[in-house]
Amino acid sequence: MITLQHYLGLGALLFCISVLGIVINRKNLIVLLMAIELMLLAVNINFVGFSRHLGDVDGQVFVFFILTVAAAEAAIGLAILVTLFRNRATVDVTELDSMKG
Repeated sequence: MITLQHYLGLGALLFCISVLGIVINRKNLIVLLMAIELMLLAVNINFVGFSRHLGDVDGQVFVFFILTVAAAEAAIGLAILVTLFRNRATVDVTELDSMKG
C-alpha cells in the first residue's frame, strides 16, 4: 500500500536532487533547465499524493495544467537556448553577458 508519506518522500527526494543540480552546476544552461523541470515534477508528485490522500481530483487537474505550462516553458527555453548557441557557440551561463553596457 502506497501512503501519503511515500509520495511526500519521493517528492522531497526529487526536489533535493534538483536543488543540488542547480547548486552544483551553475554553468550549463541545459542542466539548469532540466533541474528546474525536475523541481516542477516533484511539486506535481506532491499534488498527486495529496489528491489521492484526500480523495479529491482537484490536485490531479492542477497537475495537468502545470504539465501543459511546463511543456510550453521547456519548448520556449530550448528555443532560446538554440538561438544562444547559434550566436555564441556555447551554453555556458557565465558567457551570456550580452545585456551588459
